[in-house]
Amino acid sequence: MSIDESSPKVALLGAGQWGQNLARDLYALRSLKTIYDPSEERRAAIALKFPDVKISWSLGEAIDDRDVKAVAIAAPAALHHDLACQAMVAGKDVFVEKPLALALADGREMVDLARSKGLILMVDHLMVRHPAVTRLRELVETGYFGKIAHIWSRRLNVGKIRTEENAHWSLAPHDFSVLLALLGESPHYLRACARSYLTEGIPDLAEIDLAFPGGASARVSVSWLNPIKEFRLGVVGLKAMALFDDSAPWDSKLTLYPHVISYPGGRPSIAKAEGEKIPLEPVEPLKENLKAFLEALGARARPRARGGEEGLEVLALLAATDASLASGGAVDPRETDRAPDYFAHPTAAVDRGAFVGKGAKIWHFSRVLEGSVVGAGASVGQNVVIGPRAKVGKGCKIQNNVSVYEGVELEDEVFCGPSMVFTNVHNPRAFIKRMDEARPTLIKRGASIGANATIVCGVVVGEGAFVGAGAVVTRDVPAYVMVYGNPARPAGYVCRCGVKLREELDCPSCGQKYRRDGAGLAPA
Repeated sequence: MSIDESSPKVALLGAGQWGQNLARDLYALRSLKTIYDPSEERRAAIALKFPDVKISWSLGEAIDDRDVKAVAIAAPAALHHDLACQAMVAGKDVFVEKPLALALADGREMVDLARSKGLILMVDHLMVRHPAVTRLRELVETGYFGKIAHIWSRRLNVGKIRTEENAHWSLAPHDFSVLLALLGESPHYLRACARSYLTEGIPDLAEIDLAFPGGASARVSVSWLNPIKEFRLGVVGLKAMALFDDSAPWDSKLTLYPHVISYPGGRPSIAKAEGEKIPLEPVEPLKENLKAFLEALGARARPRARGGEEGLEVLALLAATDASLASGGAVDPRETDRAPDYFAHPTAAVDRGAFVGKGAKIWHFSRVLEGSVVGAGASVGQNVVIGPRAKVGKGCKIQNNVSVYEGVELEDEVFCGPSMVFTNVHNPRAFIKRMDEARPTLIKRGASIGANATIVCGVVVGEGAFVGAGAVVTRDVPAYVMVYGNPARPAGYVCRCGVKLREELDCPSCGQKYRRDGAGLAPA
């Protein structure tokens, strides 16, 4: 379908930096009907650029306009879910900037709503429509590369530094969408590492390794702390290789290298060949995406990309990256995309970037903050806050009204009684900021902390130790030692089963024997 005066009319929600790009291209395609932005200043600025376009003063007015067939969303990512759902409930098709949403559950709801109402939902993964990527897809489909062994992607820049989202959520959606498009399958392995330099807890760079069921591997590198802007992508096949350099001129952005890898005598060998530059037609990927969306509206067909489903796959990879960073290990993104295998009460909240293990339970009004880990089988009671970036091991039991702050680590099977307290600064004052002086606290495996006890930051509570109710712990507690009082003092030894040991250092209940080990004990 050609784009002309009869093209479907679109309401644009958001007139910020990227929203203005959408406005420019929708206007050129004769489809921009109305623009809404909550900022009066931006509304006035956009009205000067597009004097014949209606500027809406309210969100409802923009969405409910009878002449508007679809809505394009260029708002902050945290608003994507609510704005898209509001538009789809009103019967409007939706074009939304990446990422689809900030939580997998929200993304699924958006895709399900579009499907149930017969609407088109499309995510702006614009690199998929770059001519170089289009050409690479054609070459993959024709078998030019043979078996693909590896794809690498580097998206680096001295770009806009954000404090509300990290580098991989800001940059990697482009690379993930290209990988999915070229390989035609979702990875079964993902491992990520990241570093935060400018804002604590907000990674400025990330390296993400992936493996795919067909045998290919990939590495995605993203950063907004690079001296120069760089986007390069390499495809390594057994019959040929390719380099896509988006900073190069159009006639040399894509270079093919017909290097052939063979195994004479069972040993690998590479026959190198001269590179061939592939001329590309200069086009704007954003405008191509919008054309595909408008064509789909006219034909009531799925756009040339897979729309919301593709956005959900990319969202699953972003969630898997967060899970890998939180756990420190590899994850299967296909598992991440499934319904959670832990229980969270409807009033509880698990933030994006937190990791909760299988079988864990998060009860009423509790919250697990970004970067925190809650191990498998853990039980988190009511009104508990964990994090950000705190660690709770497997099988831990945290009773009601406990805050596990950043810097606190609970090893496996730790018990925290109701309303016990962890401090994070040694000498707090309301008028002095001292979070940079926070001291780490470690509670070792199997230790128990009684109700209303206080653990002053910077201490280690040893394995199997027992802190009595109301005690104030100001120094390290050795393994299997019981302490009571304020300040807490030793009051004997305790078995791993929780029963006080006899003088012979054996348990009258389970019979376990112990031996002295420094200031504490160890099982004999």
